[in-house]
Amino acid sequence: MITLHRLTARLAAVATVATLLAACTDSNGPSSASLLAHRGRSDNSSGPSSGFSVLANAAVTCTGGSVVGNVGTFLTAPPGAITLTEGCLMPGAHDIGGPAAVAAYNAFLSQYAALAPKLGDVCPIITGTLAGQSFAPGVYCVSAEAKTGVVTLNGPANGIWVFKVAPGAFTGTSFSVVLAGGAQACNVTWWVNAAATMTDSDLKGNVLAGAAITLTRGTFAGNAWAGAAGVGDVTFTQAAVVGCGSGRGGHGDGDDDDDKGKCNQGVGNGPEGCDPGNSNHRHGSNDENGGIPGKPGRKGGH
Repeated sequence: MITLHRLTARLAAVATVATLLAACTDSNGPSSASLLAHRGRSDNSSGPSSGFSVLANAAVTCTGGSVVGNVGTFLTAPPGAITLTEGCLMPGAHDIGGPAAVAAYNAFLSQYAALAPKLGDVCPIITGTLAGQSFAPGVYCVSAEAKTGVVTLNGPANGIWVFKVAPGAFTGTSFSVVLAGGAQACNVTWWVNAAATMTDSDLKGNVLAGAAITLTRGTFAGNAWAGAAGVGDVTFTQAAVVGCGSGRGGHGDGDDDDDKGKCNQGVGNGPEGCDPGNSNHRHGSNDENGGIPGKPGRKGGH
């Protein structure tokens, strides 16, 4: 049942759409105000949405492929559902309309509204496929034309990138995002007015979509949060997804990446795939001893 609180949050998100056409128009560069507003709201923050790699309004469907990270839906069953077919691997927690998923989804709605283009923003629209272009940290507005080719994001490791696709959908075929100079996937956000659809692509960065998110084949490093405008499911087909909420999605491509710094070796936090060197030389790490949530590899320092 949709409570008054949830309905109010949804209406607030929908209301932002009315200002999109006027917000990204005749300006001269990334908005420092918007960039500062985004800092502290990235997925690496302690907000409730950061614990979920995938959030959908009603349904998450995975056919083949794999998803690393917790998955949740705003609505309870039915219509809320998480469906795995053709051997899809989704080992994280599944939360269909539970308190944690609802809190995370409401936090997503708040973040989506906060990052929405607003009148007075300084954010010129970059047209075209983005192929061959390189971007330093900043806030950028891009057109809804289909994306293809390779785009490069140049670090540093603490750099923040916000790409706003407004108005329209975010689509791509054979579109690749390359991280350089230590840039981190979890410090990249793709804010999308409508749906996000990627095919045979290597996308990096969190996708905050007003409508549905669909990934077909390819790879994705980041979180997929869908349906801020009211309706939106998440569908993965033969895609390999590693979410930021899993503790494994924030690394860059270059030699500057510090995997150990991104690992969380808390007891029972589950395998993270980023500690091959057995960091605790006396007892071994939780990951290497097979610890999973609720069944830690070791307790009490043993």
